[in-house]
Amino acid sequence: MRTRAALLLALALLITACQADVCPPDSIVYVDDVASLPDLASVLDGRPTPTPTTMQIGTKTIEVDRVIRGPLCNDRWQGRVYVACELQIAAWTEEAGSNFLEGCDLILEPGTVVYVAAHNNAPYCKGCSACHGGGTIGPSPSGEPGD
Repeated sequence: MRTRAALLLALALLITACQADVCPPDSIVYVDDVASLPDLASVLDGRPTPTPTTMQIGTKTIEVDRVIRGPLCNDRWQGRVYVACELQIAAWTEEAGSNFLEGCDLILEPGTVVYVAAHNNAPYCKGCSACHGGGTIGPSPSGEPGD
């Protein structure tokens, strides 16, 4: 009986540890119309040159090439990218195939690693489409990485 109780307690602690919310409530704003988010050309034209930034993720300190805050839809990412909590993303339904990247033009250059605050700061290297079906991995439209 004691073993069973200890096992149940350990399982409960493990489950609650996995459900920690990294992002505060209301830090992610859901936009009804994806067209209200900046288009790819204006994002690329208005973007400053990325400056590497040191981030504390858990007990590790890592250097990222960019930190994403604000609208997340149309962009081109390369290197190490950290997606913070303060975002504006398209609202979506829980229907099969529906996701917040529908109608967006998010391009991830090959080799890009994305750390996502809303996913407990987990690193992803297969692009958003591996889970969300929207971001594409591949060369930029001109064929030049990071232009």
